[in-house]
Amino acid sequence: MLVYPHINPIALSLGPLKVHWYGLMYLCGFGCGWGLGTWRAKQKNSGWHPDEVGDVIFFAAMGVILGGRLGYVLFYEPSRALADPLWIVRVWEGGMSFHGGMLGVLIAMFLFARQTGRTFFQITDFIAPLVPPGLFFGRIGNFIGGELWGRPVSDPSLPWAMIYPHVDNLPRHPSEIYEALTEGLLLFVVLWLYSSKPRPRMAVSGFFLVGYGVARFCMEFFREPDADQGFLFWGWVTKGQLLSAPMVIAGMILMFLAYRRNTNAQPSHS
Repeated sequence: MLVYPHINPIALSLGPLKVHWYGLMYLCGFGCGWGLGTWRAKQKNSGWHPDEVGDVIFFAAMGVILGGRLGYVLFYEPSRALADPLWIVRVWEGGMSFHGGMLGVLIAMFLFARQTGRTFFQITDFIAPLVPPGLFFGRIGNFIGGELWGRPVSDPSLPWAMIYPHVDNLPRHPSEIYEALTEGLLLFVVLWLYSSKPRPRMAVSGFFLVGYGVARFCMEFFREPDADQGFLFWGWVTKGQLLSAPMVIAGMILMFLAYRRNTNAQPSHS
């Protein structure tokens, strides 16, 4: 049996400047994406110049931060935003939605495509493999913040069951770690290997949607639903599952169209 260790959300204090772990995790995610993207851009026939990677990561970061925060406000806590409008900008307190962040990134990539003359899916196929490391660090940030804990375990003797003292005394699944390992690490390995070979345009983007959607849908069975959300349908469907199911469907459609319309495979990262 494990007990959640209280972790100070502030990693470093320099006078009035306070650096939060949550922000550092996002910085690690963006930095990892930039490094991996630069490496891939340097590969033969990548179709990308390393100098472009910083620009696309910047656009993606803006989409993640703005879309993730606004998505969380709209999807999960609109009443809190109405009661305390300044809470919307206090991102360091936690409260980011992946699905909102993804919509923000899609809009950012559309704008980047307009600016650079590239096609939308040319860009999303390139950045899709760079996203899972950011998801990994984001979930670690959730764990450090003591949020998004799991449901009570059915077997209290489960070695990695964890008690969250700030929640209750029930042994629970450390669902933040589950999500970090599946939506982050596992998805990265599979998607990176898949995208390392020439694939039809849209296939990598579709593979990401399917991979994340399935992983998130499954991990929701271990994660405690938000108190103000609960279960939406039939006593088991959560908001996360409701938002992830369309991703799986959209991803399957993209992959079907990709392989049907592109008989000659193109480099997925070009």
